[in-house]
Amino acid sequence: MLEIAIGRELRAFRRQKSMTVAELSAASGLSAGMLSKIENGNISPSLTTLQTLAHVLSVPLTAFFRRYEERRAAVHTRAGEGVNVERAGTRAGQQYTLLGHLGDNASGVTVEPYLITLTHETDTFPVFQHDGVETIYMLEGEVGYRHGDTIYPLRPGDTLFFEADAPHGPEQLTRLPIRYLSVISYSQGG
Repeated sequence: MLEIAIGRELRAFRRQKSMTVAELSAASGLSAGMLSKIENGNISPSLTTLQTLAHVLSVPLTAFFRRYEERRAAVHTRAGEGVNVERAGTRAGQQYTLLGHLGDNASGVTVEPYLITLTHETDTFPVFQHDGVETIYMLEGEVGYRHGDTIYPLRPGDTLFFEADAPHGPEQLTRLPIRYLSVISYSQGG
């Protein structure tokens, strides 16, 4: 909805200026209650009101609409249609299935979701290191997963969230087959 998009932009601009709602109210002559309703997307402000706010916040009037019609990407990957990719662990026999990828996007963050399958005793490879953060969610089997100097026992339903620049990887394959989701997130600049 347009009202919600305008409200989000108003709140973002106000916070960028380190202003409280009360301070914006005093500077614009609009009531704090009115500003709160606009920020929460509860009312549709008039163009005159938006013009006043744009002036006080030193932004162009059009800035309140900048993301309203911007396209947002989504990737739908059906079961069994992920892309098998080569990563460092594939030489140890691990299967990496990339479940989707957006590339450059408005968030400034790249997220790579993988389904990882380990089926043989030789699939250990505890020396991954890369930028960003990683989340592992166990689906099947049991594994001792190393992060730095600690080995975490992971079972179905367990989650491990960590900084990925420390050495990490599956070290103890307790119950095969092992399947887990690995979601890696990092800045698009790095």
